[in-house]
Amino acid sequence: MSEGCVLISTHNLPVAGELRTRFEEVGYETDLVTPTEKITGSDVPTVLVVTGRDDSGKSMLAKYAKDELHIPVFALEPVVDGEQSLECFDEVFNETGDLDDVVLLCRRAIERQRLRSLTGIVGQTDAMRQVLERVVQIAPVSSTVLVTGESGTGKELVARGIHALSPRRHKPFIGVNVAALSETLLESELFGHEKGAFTGAIDSRKGLFELADGGTIFLDELGEMPLATQTKLLRVLEQREFHRVGGEIAINVDVRILAATNQDLRQLVSIGEFRRDLYFRLNVLGIELPALRERREDIPLLIEEFVRDVSDQNDQSFPGISPDAMQILVDYNWPGNIRELRNLVESMVVLAPRRIIRPEDLPEEVRGGKISLLPVALRQSEDVAARVGSSVRPELEFVFRTLVELRVDMDDLRRDFEAYRGGIAEGELTEALLGSVGTQGGPMSAGIEIPAYVPGVVEPVVKDELEDREVVVYRHGMTIHDMESAAIGAALREVSGNRRKAAELLGIGERTLYRKISRYGLDL
Repeated sequence: MSEGCVLISTHNLPVAGELRTRFEEVGYETDLVTPTEKITGSDVPTVLVVTGRDDSGKSMLAKYAKDELHIPVFALEPVVDGEQSLECFDEVFNETGDLDDVVLLCRRAIERQRLRSLTGIVGQTDAMRQVLERVVQIAPVSSTVLVTGESGTGKELVARGIHALSPRRHKPFIGVNVAALSETLLESELFGHEKGAFTGAIDSRKGLFELADGGTIFLDELGEMPLATQTKLLRVLEQREFHRVGGEIAINVDVRILAATNQDLRQLVSIGEFRRDLYFRLNVLGIELPALRERREDIPLLIEEFVRDVSDQNDQSFPGISPDAMQILVDYNWPGNIRELRNLVESMVVLAPRRIIRPEDLPEEVRGGKISLLPVALRQSEDVAARVGSSVRPELEFVFRTLVELRVDMDDLRRDFEAYRGGIAEGELTEALLGSVGTQGGPMSAGIEIPAYVPGVVEPVVKDELEDREVVVYRHGMTIHDMESAAIGAALREVSGNRRKAAELLGIGERTLYRKISRYGLDL
């Protein structure tokens, strides 16, 4: 079975012939289609390349492929304003453009379709397109990947997608939930043990790393891994070898490690619960999955997919969901993300009345949009427990972790400022500092002004370039929280409420930004 098919229009026959040759050289099936030909869907990933325009200036072939078959469409033609609707195309190339670029982008589009079919990842928003593009880019290499995101966002699906598109796809993929195993059992499961290594070890046993040799191992909930096991994992990453529990012989393995966590590993490093060297060794390539509330346009698509799956599994029909009920589902914040959505869809399909689902049929917490400010249980650190005992309430633990995160942010700011004053990475740091500080009386990107007693900071800034940016000025009596709230508000307004961009602009994590928005009651 072919890995992909490329349909090429015959608007421009010489170009179509050249493209056909190039796509067949890289292993794809091709088919030339006339501008008036009715094309049909296929079981294999398919893209359409339009090599010219119809006499009317509108490509009906492209419109049909996009609207009816839902396949990516690319155009290689001159585009004149008003003559061609660009909405039909995923990308438009100049007619004199490099055909290698056309082949490259079509290959990536086919790989994204393969990824969706292999893993069930659903999403058409820009955030998910970026995730899929990232998976396609890093799948062919053997570098370690760290997948981050809230619980229930589909981190294991992404890991399986990376393996499925990699050269190791014919070798084992082994997943292990680190949080589900005790420290002693985890080490034995990962690295195996020798006979007599501990009570009950009546025979030697291979670990998951040995079983995954040549393939991929996926370590879920990595933030829960004990420090002792982290040390052995670091050796596997650096030396590609390990010892079984109770063993003396080094065992060499060729395994690609994919790790996932819903925790802030940087924060765990700060409080001594995660090795700093292991964090940097794991975070070679990173993929951050967006929360479901950040990709609301995908919710109807996900619901449609889940309804189809659950209906097929239970051999049960589903009457559908009314527009009002669907809007409630789209507006809900989904603290449990995709996992919570699938569970709700399954319950609706199984328990559905013999009519369309209406708003009153939805759970009360979904209709009311009520969510907990602490959606997941906070894991109390051993360091905290040792100092204040085991009876610390979750609220106090939350306060402690917030203070730790603030300290981490301040340490980063102090380190960047000291590096700037010392002339290290001056160009990069100047750009970063433009987003957070400026000279007294001068406007800047993030809109914060600092006192004049810090000499020389971003003095080269040209005032005219930034005069349209919003400025937040310190005034007598303002607290640090007042300034922080004003800075966050300015950043959100500057990026039209896009919280991901605002977090990047402010140099803080997106989860940190959400927490601070909730704390200060910002609603932009």
